[in-house]
Amino acid sequence: MNHDGTTYKAHPYLWGIAWAAVALLAVAPAAAEPLGQPLSSGIERAKHATVGILRNDLDVQYQAGRARLSLRGTGIHVGHGYIVTAQHAVMRTEAGKKVIPQQITILTADLDELPALLTGVNAFGDLAVYRVSGEAAQMGVATAPFADKEPEPGDEVFTVGYPLGRGPIVMFGRIGGLKTFLPTVESRLFQVDLSACSGNSGGGLFNAKGEIVGVVHAVILTETVQGEGGCSRFTFAVPGVLAHRIMTALVQGVEPSFSRLGIQLDAVKLGTRWRVTVADPVGPALEAGIRTGDILLSIENLEITDAAQLKTYLVERTVPGQRVAVRVLRGNTEHVLFVTLGTG
Repeated sequence: MNHDGTTYKAHPYLWGIAWAAVALLAVAPAAAEPLGQPLSSGIERAKHATVGILRNDLDVQYQAGRARLSLRGTGIHVGHGYIVTAQHAVMRTEAGKKVIPQQITILTADLDELPALLTGVNAFGDLAVYRVSGEAAQMGVATAPFADKEPEPGDEVFTVGYPLGRGPIVMFGRIGGLKTFLPTVESRLFQVDLSACSGNSGGGLFNAKGEIVGVVHAVILTETVQGEGGCSRFTFAVPGVLAHRIMTALVQGVEPSFSRLGIQLDAVKLGTRWRVTVADPVGPALEAGIRTGDILLSIENLEITDAAQLKTYLVERTVPGQRVAVRVLRGNTEHVLFVTLGTG
């Protein structure tokens, strides 16, 4: 069962997914648009808001008596000293255990090294938030805002990051699917036709204005790129609307919470069309009168065609305690039931 109280069957196969150290990549909202006239200024804005995540002191390499910078990921400055990155991009192994460090060191586009302290992490979206404070916060790092509108399939986007420990490097691509699910996170992901490598984890996915529409999460390695240092054009990003919501909660010092409807869903064929049917209502759904066998038609007038769509709506568009209208087909009669959402 998922955080929203729904369950759905995974795809019959899963691709090989590479994480940051090998090949996984790892907050106020303005509208996605094609990369056009303002592109150069958007790139400069994004570059100066992007930071590298340095490895810890034990990872610093020395060659000919000189220290060699070693970067493990990318982050974005979203204002007031807050840095958003991927949780896996900062995770370390200590004494055989995975830990999130309380402090990291970031590298700005102007090559300043700054310490940043942990604000919070969230495994649901594979995100971590750190903050640069004091005099270090006045070093002139630019701010990247979140876009207030999602990109559409086919929209051009770009990312800035430190692929393979080098950068900042700008890479361009196009949005593919908006509702892809991988076993690495609970949330939906954007699928992007954009070249990304180990070290891009946590970097921003930007529109032409340099606004954040997503946070780079992972690549899936294909046979044609496995010999090229962990790079691929099969890239995935956490949607900006979700990243912004998680970041806001962490900055406010609260654990991000997501709505729970309380139903398990099965697929059923009505005539020539597949719909979803309620298999086992519990909690909020049961209390509202939803029954086993009801065909789920819509929630708040949004037609529901599959469990993934319902999950995305609950996670990104509702809050626990919200009262929503759920329309179901029971036999030959439609019913509208009002459900007070729980916490998943």
